[in-house]
Amino acid sequence: PTASQNNEQGSTLRDLLTTTAGKLRLGSTDAGIAFAPVYSTGTASGKSGRTVPNILDDIIASVVENKIPPNRAPKINIKSEIKDEPKDDKKCIQDDCSKRYSDIQYSWICDKHVLWLRDHKNSNNWKLFKECWKQGRPVLVSGMHKKMNFSLWKAESISLDFGNQQADILNCKDSIISNTNVKEFWDGFEDVSKRQKIKNGETALLKLKDWPSGEDFKAMMPARYEDLLKSLPLPEYCSPEGKLNLASHLPGFFVRPDLGPRLCSAYGEISYVTMLDRKLTLLGGTTNLHIEVSDVVNILVYVGIAKGNGVLSKSGVLKKLEEEDLDDLLRKRLKDSSELPGALWHIYAGKDADKIREFLQKIAKEQGLDLLPEHDPIRDQSWYVNKKLRQRLLEEYGVKTCTVIQFLGDAIILPAGALHQV
Repeated sequence: PTASQNNEQGSTLRDLLTTTAGKLRLGSTDAGIAFAPVYSTGTASGKSGRTVPNILDDIIASVVENKIPPNRAPKINIKSEIKDEPKDDKKCIQDDCSKRYSDIQYSWICDKHVLWLRDHKNSNNWKLFKECWKQGRPVLVSGMHKKMNFSLWKAESISLDFGNQQADILNCKDSIISNTNVKEFWDGFEDVSKRQKIKNGETALLKLKDWPSGEDFKAMMPARYEDLLKSLPLPEYCSPEGKLNLASHLPGFFVRPDLGPRLCSAYGEISYVTMLDRKLTLLGGTTNLHIEVSDVVNILVYVGIAKGNGVLSKSGVLKKLEEEDLDDLLRKRLKDSSELPGALWHIYAGKDADKIREFLQKIAKEQGLDLLPEHDPIRDQSWYVNKKLRQRLLEEYGVKTCTVIQFLGDAIILPAGALHQV
């Protein structure tokens, strides 16, 4: 459509970029435009005017590649690359990749829903990642800790350097947030006897949420910030300077999401996560079911082994994890003594969000919970879907859970809109 016809904002990124750029004047510098003109002259009828033939492709080419001369219309068309690829992407991903990407070590897990890149050093990983990412599938990359300075990420190291800082700490058992000295959190990270107690004498299940985050992270922890950035998987996509990281290259007039980085730290308590007590249905993990507005890469940089009364042994932890609905490859990985499991993820495709929302509202009514008209169980992050509920979700709504164990050094990359709990 011509710019004059494009009056409504769309709901997709393509619509947004098209309608936004369609309102800009040729050669204008209004609103801090950071890319070359993307209009072509002339119309189908031969009259003078401006059209916007392929605005998203042109903007990406202009902003990311920055190769479009200002005196002519761009000729780069991303679609031309796609035409040469197999029409059936799903078939390519599941069947043909072994031929096309024979130089990449990878596996498919979770019923071929998650791509597992097993060699983080392979410079060609991004090529297979691109195939998977086009379909909005999660990706697991293992071994990232081998590139990092491990001593920087130990609990005692962080406590020693920043123990006097104040931060909000969430007790996941009663959803109470308190502002306290972070040393109290780190002291109990691997020593249960030093953990806080709640009113009934139970040990608190604490989470130090998003501390520090964004610019605070960079300013407070410059060495760790640099260590993290040099260790990111698939830097073409995940690095702030990655040529395919579109969010980092958007023009200044776009409101960008908080791209972090953030440090998320929490006590683990698998026996608590798997309990089916009605009172614990709402809260079970350290991160309840939610959706992020941007793509996310989460690297497990440290796993502490807690000691003290009532703590599961390593063999007990493995036994609990084996009770999950796991992929055969993940079960095999659990038996590898060189691997250290640290987090349990349940992931759902974004297309299932409405079904999950309806299901949780149904469960809330069954349990006699008061639901406000504006309540959204996903947006409010008020639910951890336990094993019993996951089974009901599959039986009653046909929504299958993708269960992933994150081991030390694993990077989990999630597309925006994917639901997950940890």
